[in-house]
Amino acid sequence: MTSAATFQHGVYHSSFVRRFTRWLDAIPHPPLALEISPDRIAVARWSRSGSLDSFAVELLPFGAIVPSAVEPNLVNSAAVSSAISKVCERVRSREEDVALILPDPVIRVFVQHFEEFPRSAEEAIPMLRWKLKKSIPFEADETIISYMRQPPRESGVDVVTALARQRIIREYESLAEAAKLYPGVVLSSSLAAISLLDSDKATLLARVSGSALTTAIVRSGVLCGYRCTELPAYGSSLTPQMLLEEIFPVAAYYQDTWHEGIASVRLAGLGARLAEFAKPLEDEFHCEVRSLLQSAVSAGHIKDDARQLADRELEGLAGWMLQRG
Repeated sequence: MTSAATFQHGVYHSSFVRRFTRWLDAIPHPPLALEISPDRIAVARWSRSGSLDSFAVELLPFGAIVPSAVEPNLVNSAAVSSAISKVCERVRSREEDVALILPDPVIRVFVQHFEEFPRSAEEAIPMLRWKLKKSIPFEADETIISYMRQPPRESGVDVVTALARQRIIREYESLAEAAKLYPGVVLSSSLAAISLLDSDKATLLARVSGSALTTAIVRSGVLCGYRCTELPAYGSSLTPQMLLEEIFPVAAYYQDTWHEGIASVRLAGLGARLAEFAKPLEDEFHCEVRSLLQSAVSAGHIKDDARQLADRELEGLAGWMLQRG
């Protein structure tokens, strides 16, 4: 690829995906991670032992970033650059590599089934470009692409593919580079947060960030479904029924394909309104509905030193911490 970063996706490093160990070993794991969200900039540094050394958060003015897979994202680049400088100063960053965690709408994710799939990337990537060219709103030759094989439900091969428009990724990379940081890995926030899930049964993640909702279903280490949509309302105007209507297509697809129901639901990004949404989801799916971060803390996936990230609802950074081991 021509992008400065190694574009990776679906980087799961929790116990439920040990089958991906070889693939993970090839991924850079810098001690610094920078998460760029529509409403804030967050950075975290880890020590050599893997414990959280420091982190910082800086809020952004409303509308400073408008995440999009197609259009320019930086509306107020001066405000974003200033926020990045402030958080970097607080964690004592220097000229070094960084993991760049981006808003979900920037990176399109597809889960596809193939009866046969090439072994070499030289054959696989052109095939994926051709197959997905009608599913993305930009030209194939502008695309940064990465993929990962995963076990299929039956025969053949399932492939998780992540796509992004190169010029959009470069917007974010340039922000990091201006702060003397060098993106060694780029992934979306929810794909980082999925590491916080750990279950042999189907778990549905519904994560709200700004006006975007990401719905993903993971079962025994397999990403079974993924969808990122624009919500019909934002903040306090969002209702449980609106959320349910956006979640339902992924849940229905899973139930029809795998012939089983959702075993648990994990929510993120709803803050103090969590309880308001939990009951309707419990009634719909007839299963436990909990906060993603609270569940991960209770299960011991988030170490004591990283609970500060959970307290600030920084699930992207907390998930990346698990991927680092």
